Amino acid sequence: MAQYNYAFQGFNKELMARAVARDVEVSYKQAIEICNYLRHRKLANAKATLERVMEKKQAIPFKRFVNGLGHKPGKMTSGRYPVKASGTFLKLLESIEANAQTKGLNTNELEIVHICSHKSARQPHYGRNGGRQFKRCHIEVVVAETTEKEKGKKEEKKKAPKGKENKKE
Repeated sequence: MAQYNYAFQGFNKELMARAVARDVEVSYKQAIEICNYLRHRKLANAKATLERVMEKKQAIPFKRFVNGLGHKPGKMTSGRYPVKASGTFLKLLESIEANAQTKGLNTNELEIVHICSHKSARQPHYGRNGGRQFKRCHIEVVVAETTEKEKGKKEEKKKAPKGKENKKE
């Protein structure tokens, strides 16, 4: 099997872990929406969210592919409960947690830095359904260990004044 080239640039082997799921039978559109929802979340929160989605207690908000979607309870407009896709993502997140644990990273402080999906080759169905094709995609995830110091630096950057306040009158 050939080596996979990740889309993420700037991978640090000491502080990050990564995993990829190739040719998974998940709709590309659902994978994009789940990726957008899970990006920059803690790994434990992301896993808990996916478990609630599989139980149909929490919906994933769909913002891009919304044609004909109805509103869901709560503060979201349109959304779905992608159960099968959530199961695949959950397996991938458990895999990346195991990869991080093997590297010696603290699994309680892992944050999803990069998560994206790419279209895969579309294999045709067998038999009478030969004209139809399977929906498949590749999913890649990169997590990094975050500390309290890094969080403080991020908050300071966000609080820095901009615009008129810095200009001298």
